[in-house]
Amino acid sequence: MMSDEVLVNATPMETRVAVVNNGMLQEVFIERTQSRGIVGNIYNGKVVRVLPGMQAAFVDIGLERASFLHVKDVQNSDGKDIRELLREGQKITVQVNKDPISTKGARVSALLSVSSRYLVYMPDLESLGISQRIDDEVERERLKGIVTQMLEAEEEPLKGHYIVRTAAEGAQREDLIQDMAFLKRLWAVVKKDIKEKKMPACVYQDLAISERLLRDLVLNDIEKIRVDSRETIQRMQAFCDEFVPDVKPLLEWYPGGRPILELYGIEDELQRALSRKVDLKSGGYLIFDQTEAMTTIDVNTGGYVGHRNLEETIFKTNLEAATTLARQLRVRNLGGIIIIDFIDMLDPEHRRQVLRTLEKGLAKDNTRTALTGVTELGLVQVVRKRTRESLEQMLCEDCKTCHGRGTIKSAETVCYEIFREILREARAYEHSAYLVLASQTVVDRLLDEESANVADLEDFIAKPVQFQVESAYTQEQFDVILL
Repeated sequence: MMSDEVLVNATPMETRVAVVNNGMLQEVFIERTQSRGIVGNIYNGKVVRVLPGMQAAFVDIGLERASFLHVKDVQNSDGKDIRELLREGQKITVQVNKDPISTKGARVSALLSVSSRYLVYMPDLESLGISQRIDDEVERERLKGIVTQMLEAEEEPLKGHYIVRTAAEGAQREDLIQDMAFLKRLWAVVKKDIKEKKMPACVYQDLAISERLLRDLVLNDIEKIRVDSRETIQRMQAFCDEFVPDVKPLLEWYPGGRPILELYGIEDELQRALSRKVDLKSGGYLIFDQTEAMTTIDVNTGGYVGHRNLEETIFKTNLEAATTLARQLRVRNLGGIIIIDFIDMLDPEHRRQVLRTLEKGLAKDNTRTALTGVTELGLVQVVRKRTRESLEQMLCEDCKTCHGRGTIKSAETVCYEIFREILREARAYEHSAYLVLASQTVVDRLLDEESANVADLEDFIAKPVQFQVESAYTQEQFDVILL
């Protein structure tokens, strides 16, 4: 099996992580700075008001509005009045459960937790829990036994409560040992900052995607992590030094002039992953239809080759389709119920080989995926766990022209494409200025929400960038004119 390579494209606006195997994109993760939120962050706060009637308190954590803390989210609160637990002016460490919305402050809890890939550690409780979503009793007992043995073997075990996460289903003992060691180091740092930092102050910020991949994505078959931002790789190296030193040798800075995702052909792959149609080398094609209830995938031969070779053509097309769609599920991050309509095959052995090929492709998925069988109509059913938004949901929005029958890239996505195009041109050619032609919505965003990013871009390339509305352009269309 070929080793994976992880590519990190980092800008102030967004970070994109691509997992590549043998030159082929396998998975992509995107995080945008403006939409990160503060859920999971831990703050040293100060109680500013106690509300006996609501059995709650307002806590100043340094944000614009005070956060809301209910008595049930305070340690040792069973049957107690909020006034017995909290007083105005008291220092309290809390963790954000819900982001601030409109006029409401953040919702917080004094029951703290930190997470790794497979485990959650809660220092204020004393027990061991297994995710309810792991419904196989044998697997639950196996995981419980492993963690219990690990705790008994620890010379100085962390006092507190461990929860085995859903992602741990099928995990090996070595993976859980590595996770527990990570949590031990992480909590030591958080506890030190809680003690030393004044109030209000953030003492722990939930990891950015560049650090999360070091914690969650790095498996034994990762060969290299190439990062195109010097600032980002320095931050990742510092994280490795403190928490995952074994991973640091994998990090490599990419200083090249050509954008790293373009160099590997990832940009084109991302464009294809937003398309409804995927062409196969055999001449056939796949049609993806994503709805709230399920995703359907239709396999087509794309042409008629005659009776003599038809069965062989169908078999070859279905085999290629099985491999391709398994990869597309990962790239598009499609979750929930997935129905696959392979082309009908007369030979039972052909049907078995296609299913085996599909199972082999699904086995490469880090997200829990199960092939649940074939329906009476010959449709193949796959269930893939939903872990985050699909690529389409992340990058696109409902089309206002077709009233939701399709999608187009959001104005934000087009703005970032424009930024990348200008950077690419600036590296390749010398020009005095740039003129961007785009739709009204895109230009409005460039001059409003993205104005600070535009200013940073102009400073970086040391050239002015001008904008002009083209009323005939759709939201996805733009041109960069070199002046």
